[in-house]
Amino acid sequence: MDLTTPYELDPQVSLRPEHFGALVYHFGNRKLSFVKHPDLLAVLEHLDTEPSLEAALEAVGVDRRRWPAFVRALDTLEASEMVHART
Repeated sequence: MDLTTPYELDPQVSLRPEHFGALVYHFGNRKLSFVKHPDLLAVLEHLDTEPSLEAALEAVGVDRRRWPAFVRALDTLEASEMVHART
């Protein structure tokens, strides 16, 4: 994932907040993912409104030292078609 690219949740994805983070379900491909931290859930909720991934991470207040872990998690969600670059 590129920090300067805007991303969004796929329209067929539903987020269900949980005490550990969230369940992420794609109704099209029927994949289920677990988001294991509330901060990652917050980033997902900001993707659609921020001009870039970097802006979403900053809007949530994620410490820059944690960004590589968030990018890896978002890479996994992108590979599962949960998120994609906005056009």
